[in-house]
Amino acid sequence: MDILVSTDWLAAELGKPDLRIVDASLFLPGTPRDPRAEFEAAHIPGATFLDLPTLSDPRDPVPGQLPTDALMTRRVQALGIDADSRIVVYDNSPVHSAARGWWMMRLFGIGAGAAILDGGLPKWVAEGRPTQSGAASPAPGTAIARRDPGPVRNKADLLANVTSAAEQVLDARGAGRFTGEEKEPRPGMASGHIPGSMNLPSSALFNPDNSMKSGEELRALFLKAGVDFDRPLVTTCGSGVTAAILLAGLETLGKQDVALYDGSWSDWGIDPATPKATGPA
Repeated sequence: MDILVSTDWLAAELGKPDLRIVDASLFLPGTPRDPRAEFEAAHIPGATFLDLPTLSDPRDPVPGQLPTDALMTRRVQALGIDADSRIVVYDNSPVHSAARGWWMMRLFGIGAGAAILDGGLPKWVAEGRPTQSGAASPAPGTAIARRDPGPVRNKADLLANVTSAAEQVLDARGAGRFTGEEKEPRPGMASGHIPGSMNLPSSALFNPDNSMKSGEELRALFLKAGVDFDRPLVTTCGSGVTAAILLAGLETLGKQDVALYDGSWSDWGIDPATPKATGPA
């Protein structure tokens, strides 16, 4: 499957027995919205609710860290996902959290392939397409999660990279948070960025209709941020959610040597021992 699928494509595929549609909506801390309540009020027909905010390792003190294989297996089976399922992930969130859900499905080898619905629920609804309400209770699926450790980075990796600069680091947070001019939303969190990193706010990747920019327009954003397409890269953000948007965007342009720092600034910024930089890149 392509990384992005259109609303037209999904409308034509609705009801296919191997298709699984997953709502991966998530909101930043303090946002007065409830993703589950919104799902039950209106979702794409046949969709299930991923509950992305809770799909993490409860033993890890850093919020939102990747779950164990066992937990991921239980959760995707509860969504009715089988080993041969085609998965389309969407969201109804200003942080475009579907990319995180898509990345996790792929990282854990779930189903026969996963894609992001380009434009998400906002574009689907704006086009007058159908929705349904209520909770979803699919028959249990058979998919088994096995995480690929390759495309994930941790704090030790990034600390070593500050010295070696072996991998480029691209931060998806807004410019004010990157420079340190804006305070972080989490209490006790330092401001600034990982030394040597670049900044491309994930919001810049989207068109007014919520679809992702493409082609040379998208490539120009990465080039302007300082990305060298010939060198490996790690994406980061506040908590590993919007970093997946940059990763997806890069892959639509053919760049495969991209990893994600799962802990991101929630891991780096809370640690007084990590070096921090402020100001522009």
